[in-house]
Amino acid sequence: MAETAARTVLDLLRTAAPAAPAVLAPDRPPLDHAGLAGQIERTVARLNRLGIGRNDRVAIVLPTGPEMATAFLAIAAGATTAPLNPAYRAEELDFYLGDLGARALVVADGDTGPAATVARRHGARVLRLSVPPGAAAGAFALEPETESGGIGSGAPGPAEPDDTALVLHTSGTTARPKIVPLTQANLAASAQHIIAAVALTAADRCLSIMPLFHIHGLMAATLAALGAGGSLFAPGPFNALRFFAWLEEAQPSWYTAVPTMHQAILARAARNPEALARAKLRLIRSSSASLPPAVLRELEGAFRCPVIESYGMTEAAHQMTSNPLPPGERRPGSVGRAAGPLVRVMDEAGAFVPTGSAGEVVISGANVTAGYERNPEANAKAFVEAEGRRWFRTGDEGVIDAAGYLTLTGRLKEIINRGGEKVSPLEVDAVLSEHPAVAQVVCFALRHDKLGEEVAAAVVLRDGASLDEPGLRAFAAERLADFKVPRRILFVPEIPKGATGKLQRIGLAARLGLEP
Repeated sequence: MAETAARTVLDLLRTAAPAAPAVLAPDRPPLDHAGLAGQIERTVARLNRLGIGRNDRVAIVLPTGPEMATAFLAIAAGATTAPLNPAYRAEELDFYLGDLGARALVVADGDTGPAATVARRHGARVLRLSVPPGAAAGAFALEPETESGGIGSGAPGPAEPDDTALVLHTSGTTARPKIVPLTQANLAASAQHIIAAVALTAADRCLSIMPLFHIHGLMAATLAALGAGGSLFAPGPFNALRFFAWLEEAQPSWYTAVPTMHQAILARAARNPEALARAKLRLIRSSSASLPPAVLRELEGAFRCPVIESYGMTEAAHQMTSNPLPPGERRPGSVGRAAGPLVRVMDEAGAFVPTGSAGEVVISGANVTAGYERNPEANAKAFVEAEGRRWFRTGDEGVIDAAGYLTLTGRLKEIINRGGEKVSPLEVDAVLSEHPAVAQVVCFALRHDKLGEEVAAAVVLRDGASLDEPGLRAFAAERLADFKVPRRILFVPEIPKGATGKLQRIGLAARLGLEP
């Protein structure tokens, strides 16, 4: 793809017609693109008056919805945004806020969760987001809890292309999650790649159901949708029971989701024939986990539109490959062709493999992060020079055929992909190991027919100790977000080891008799 035109979030959003709808939500007046531009301008000015400017980090802990979408855009336009999962416990927030070095935290007015308490402990300024009575969807006011507090060091005004727009943690096979900084230029490039891949225009409306602390929801459902001059309908956190009512109210032309969401929607489809008949979706997009071909076919049959599977990751600011729209060929089981960055397959020695051969998927392009923050060891492993370019090793194994279609054939990393939620097994190990009855623990992936992978753990108890599965799960649930808590815990006298004596995760489910 040629070099993209827009180089910042603001560049991308400025192309929209001012009077065109931008953000919509149930029981709220719509916010047009002029209103969105005004919200962004006011937010940047407010942050600047508080001493927060370009490259200063502002964490956001808000529920998914219209204000989360506009807060992400508005803060990213003049500072560095760091969305965090609202489900995180205090211990998790303590790590993430400290690791990020956040200057401020945005939480909803009236929020009584642990985020504000943890932020104050780290010296971050707490900013309360409120929605004025009768305000349009996504409109908000931002006020500090106190008039005094820590200030940032960034320059005021709109962000520039090389400024960091977004930072997210990505779990790795090391114990410490890695920080992925993404610049304005990275985000602008990726959004334009998504716009081009599914031919988004000002006439398109996205039904936004993805969580907005994920790169998928932030980039595809939010920035790409609005960057195309179109609109998004943001009803709040995903609820399969309400999806078809939202579909009728919003009349969207597309939505993007992970396979588990698609499957939950399909489970309700037969009960909503009238909503299905009235739906006018132009396309359905799927990403963040492998979409079973049977689910793709069922979706296309139910909604009478093409399902476009794509492949993305945080380090690429989301999209890397995508199946094409008709009349292009959609290949079930494939994640499509390069759709933005260059995509190749490489062997362990750093040499590109012939077409049709398996190897590690590597990417290079304007949307790819320059590297993990404060982690030279990880960068040395993740990036390689070849043919005069810098390539990022995705950690996924795949094959590219003669037509350029990529099929992922295996996972090189040990990260557990639970329906698109990435779980670091070492993080879970560390928490379970804190239980006084646990002598040894290894967390691993267990196959799941809907989620793709589920979190499991093998545990060796201390001599004379007594502990059952519900008890250990309850212990974990107090310290981890729900999606990280193992759903299957196997108590064993000994955990299988490799030839060198190291505990091995890969293949552990089969060795324990939990899988073929």
